[in-house]
Amino acid sequence: MQRREFSMVAACGVVGASLGLATVPLAARAQAPTFREGVDYLVLDKPAPTEAPAGKVEVVEFFWYGCPHCNSFEPQLDAWLKAPPKNMAFRRVPVSFRPDFEPHQRLYYTLEALGKVDELHKKVFYTIHIERQPLNTAALVAAWAEKQGLDKAKFVDMYNSFSVSTKVRKATQLQDSYKVDGVPSLGIAGRYYTSSEQAKSMERALLITNYLVGLPRKAA
Repeated sequence: MQRREFSMVAACGVVGASLGLATVPLAARAQAPTFREGVDYLVLDKPAPTEAPAGKVEVVEFFWYGCPHCNSFEPQLDAWLKAPPKNMAFRRVPVSFRPDFEPHQRLYYTLEALGKVDELHKKVFYTIHIERQPLNTAALVAAWAEKQGLDKAKFVDMYNSFSVSTKVRKATQLQDSYKVDGVPSLGIAGRYYTSSEQAKSMERALLITNYLVGLPRKAA
């Protein structure tokens, strides 16, 4: 979903997603790939900061819980993460193209701080896109968290904490460093960027990511 489309989503309400993403296994598409700089992926003018440990190549998924394309991409990403490049370090970064995106950023980082991402990340997408609950205010987010069995007071304290505020600020800075123009999209090694717009599909974007993760290792 491109950045210019988000105002349309806001006007129409939360949109359910059924993109019909291709289901051909990635391995079947991985034979002798030819990917071109400036066509299939972009190279950043200035490297973006990374948090990967030594010897690992960082891959960042930029997403927004309210994005129907991110919702549809999640199962495909999940499958890819079951057999990722061995030298990859992966993390998610929620974007903020408008001020009203911030509750979703804070929701993600609060779940992360509480160790609940694995359990509840997909449930957030389900709540928004299937149950049609936007979770776009602090009050709605807190009420949802309580329904999931979380301690509401503890959740709200973390949601409003300095550490979560810092992560939200850094997330927005990172999306600006990568010049993110839509989601879902992928940043690689603090140097490369690709997306469905750039790669023509998110399935192909993952193949491009595999290729780019290998570049630093080949250059070493």
